Amino acid sequence: MSSGSTAEGSPAGTGLAAPVTACRSCDGPAPRLFLSLGATPVANRLVKADALGAADPVFPLEVGFCEQCALVQLTHALPADEIFDADYPYFSSFSDMLVRHSEKHVIDLIASRDLGPDSLVVEVASNDGYLLKAFVERGIPVLGIEPTPGPAAAARKAGVPTREEFFGADLARALVAEGLKADVIIANNVMAHVPDLNSFVEGFSILLKDDGVIDVENPGVGALLAHNEFDTVYHEHFCYFSTIAVDALMRRHGLALAGVDEFPELHGGTLRWRMQHQAAAEPASSVATVLDGERAAGLGTFDRYASFGGDVRTLQTELTELLRSLRADGKSVAAYGAAAKGATLLNSTGIDHTLIDFVVDRNVHKQGKYIPGARIPILDPAVLLERQPDYLLLLAWNVKKEIIAQQEEYAARGGRFIVPVPRPVVL
Repeated sequence: MSSGSTAEGSPAGTGLAAPVTACRSCDGPAPRLFLSLGATPVANRLVKADALGAADPVFPLEVGFCEQCALVQLTHALPADEIFDADYPYFSSFSDMLVRHSEKHVIDLIASRDLGPDSLVVEVASNDGYLLKAFVERGIPVLGIEPTPGPAAAARKAGVPTREEFFGADLARALVAEGLKADVIIANNVMAHVPDLNSFVEGFSILLKDDGVIDVENPGVGALLAHNEFDTVYHEHFCYFSTIAVDALMRRHGLALAGVDEFPELHGGTLRWRMQHQAAAEPASSVATVLDGERAAGLGTFDRYASFGGDVRTLQTELTELLRSLRADGKSVAAYGAAAKGATLLNSTGIDHTLIDFVVDRNVHKQGKYIPGARIPILDPAVLLERQPDYLLLLAWNVKKEIIAQQEEYAARGGRFIVPVPRPVVL
């Protein structure tokens, strides 16, 4: 098994990957290394057909633990514009599960916060506006903040006012100077992508009304460890959060946890943290319950993380042996989901086009391109019934129920599914 497998001759982009010398949250000592996935390409930097002749730059993909504030984080940093460029391909509205989850969140917020035409909902990393559009349709003013051009343009086209900028303290001050203050701030699956956490959270505190609320969703590091979700590690995700680490970060900026909700089926195990200004916060019982549970599980100490690398190597070995065995038996294998987690799984495990014929994805912005490093072509899911591969590796295993339901005809014709995480199984 190779580590960080890429196209032959790929240069290591160590010049851009700066070692992290202090914790991104508390500024304590450098994080203590516990997982190395080798050197891999930027996961969402899909390769266009006319660029196949050039090697993909690769960068160290390693994870460490801050022994001072318990934040899990990458040990190297890439500039944001190396990751989020004009071709950034993620559009949230291509996930049916995510859209349903978001619509329920909108309805709950409108009712619990008594939102109306005089309110303001701000979403940070609003992507293509799929969530804010639900507020707009109900007559509630919104502002999206989205730094990537493609999704931002899609949001504006859908009628969602959007600022194409990175969020932080400076932008928050500028918005306040324009007379804006938020009743609700939403930040879903973005805090992990932020290199300057303290400016980001300070921005929350500046922009939020005195009695406002902030809802932040992110996959929890407890689920990552418990379910072997190593493929959720990629350069775009600078940090991996426990409630312990979030609590310390928020307190530093005058905010306090007011509630914690758990969604085990979303992104492999997601937490929603609700924050308020400390003067207004009345913590629900869920805060103490989750914090106590995390401490009991050891998420606040290095020992819990130390054995994770061995668990990952076992999974990688089992998966490659399974795929090689299927190939040796003359079976064809494709994959579903050109998500970033798929690029991490393939490249860190040494799986390429010799083991996987093609990948399918519903996102038309990804079709016709190639997975970086592994160089596997990305096609329309309609191809599955045309070619009928014997097995389908679910790279987007976090939405496996959705995929299997969509591919009922493929299964009826004898197709089988491989779920790689937490351990490879054939369905």
